[in-house]
Amino acid sequence: MTAPAAPRTLVAGVGNVFLGDDGFGVEAARLLSGRGLPPGVEVADIGIRGVHLAYRLLDGYDTLILIDAAARGGRPGTLYVIDAADPGGGRPPRAAAPDGHRMPPDAVLALLDTLCAATGAVPPRRTLVVGCEPATVEEGIGLSPAVAAALPRAVRLVAGLLRDPAAAEEGDEAVV
Repeated sequence: MTAPAAPRTLVAGVGNVFLGDDGFGVEAARLLSGRGLPPGVEVADIGIRGVHLAYRLLDGYDTLILIDAAARGGRPGTLYVIDAADPGGGRPPRAAAPDGHRMPPDAVLALLDTLCAATGAVPPRRTLVVGCEPATVEEGIGLSPAVAAALPRAVRLVAGLLRDPAAAEEGDEAVV
């Protein structure tokens, strides 16, 4: 008898590095990829390739942790943990045909639902978003000082979620 496969987690940094703080997720993924992570954890710099992320998730992951800029009204550099299953954290209703170069995480998750329905694949059991309140998403390369200062805390936060997935209870949104 074959032992069940170990749970797999994908940590995906998303965002556009040419729009200031929107590059937060990409930079956080870069920093995380240099750390020792638990078995079964993969880190990917997805950038603006949302369609690529949706198709990659068809490979079977138990958990998805998205890292992204998240404008939610807090001070720049504020970190959030958002459970995508929470109606307030929200997956949108199915949208029109997506633009592969401008797909926010909620559109990626909606596309994933469509792909899973069409292929019989199973989506991740749990999706968390670790977001950072941006100061600016205007054209320009580089993070604002407040968002750059939040990077070490974000890396520790994601590492903590990987060690203890129950740290963010289902349906909760935490401001860190």
